[in-house]
Formats: sequence, structure tokens, C-alpha cells
Amino acid sequence: MGYPEPIERLIQNLTKLPGIGRKTATRLTFFLLNSKETYVKELSQSMIDIKERIRLCSICFNITDVDPCTICTDPKRDNSPICVVEEPSHLMVMEQAYPGVFKYHVLHGVINPLEGIGPENLKIRELIERVKSSKVSEVLLATNLNMEGNATAYHIANELKPLGVKVTRIASGIPAGGDIVYADPQTIRSSVENRRDIV
Repeated sequence: MGYPEPIERLIQNLTKLPGIGRKTATRLTFFLLNSKETYVKELSQSMIDIKERIRLCSICFNITDVDPCTICTDPKRDNSPICVVEEPSHLMVMEQAYPGVFKYHVLHGVINPLEGIGPENLKIRELIERVKSSKVSEVLLATNLNMEGNATAYHIANELKPLGVKVTRIASGIPAGGDIVYADPQTIRSSVENRRDIV
């Protein structure tokens, strides 16, 4: 005899989350079953909200609930360097290390031919157009220091070279092959302070 249909359905849905097996999904289901109804409703509404209210900023492509996002509309950052990152989570790490310093551009991935991801699948064209149409002092390429991140950084640097903008790359501090999202703010600061020209 199995669980009642609503319980079984929630268990099945929870197992679709990354890293959640059936045992954990069952434990979470019974936790929710025994929780206050107000908490379960708030949890449900927060999940609905991220699908209905979260979108990409039309300028930097970070996730936001207002467009343009608060970073892009911050007047203190008018002439800030653009820091190019792979994912929104990377932007948050950079912002923790350097609050209020950069404007950003989120690529939403890296060039990876083995997975069929080319430059046309990322927000690279939008970055080039953004640099062309605004006064940008510098573009800091803060992609991960692994094969895909380096290939993406060098591709972007070559695309930006004809525009005459200063292009730099994060340097020491982030270990080769490391993921920027796991770096602490001090390591991020070291990487940014030791950045180098890429072209």
C-alpha cells in the first residue's frame, strides 16, 4: 500500500529537484505536511512569484523583479567598468566583494562546443552592442579560470578589440579550474586587483 495520492505526487515532484532522492523527498513532504498552513502557503507563493515576477534585466541580463534592474539604474555607477560574469550567482559574489563598484553583464553560460553552446547562445552580441552604444571605461572578464571560461573570455576580448575599449581578465586568487561562485570576497578582491589586459 502506497501513500495517498497528494503525498505521492509531492514526493515525485520533489525528486525532480537537483540532489533530492526519494528518501529526502519523503522527509521533506512529511515536514511540509506537519508544518503550519501559513508557512506552506508562503512557500507555495514564493515559488509562484519566482516564475511570475522574476525576469532578465534588458540591459545586463541579471535576474530581477524590476526592469532595468537596480544596479543598471544606480546613478553612482554611471561610468563604472562592466564586469562580465557567467551566471547571476557569479554577479552576486562579485557584488559582495566589490559593492557598488561595477556594472555587470551576465552571459548565461560559457562557450562549450561539446554541449553545443556557441557564442550565439550567450549574451555576447548584446555586450558588444552595449559597449558600442555607451561610454565604458573597461570591460573586466570574470569568467571562471577553466577551459570554457578562458575560451569565452578570449572570444569576447577579440570581439571587443576593434572597439578600442580596455579589456582585462581576473588573475591570481581564483585557482585555475575553480568556480568563482565558491570564492570568498577576499579572494575575489585579489583576483580583481591583479587583473591584467587580455588583448
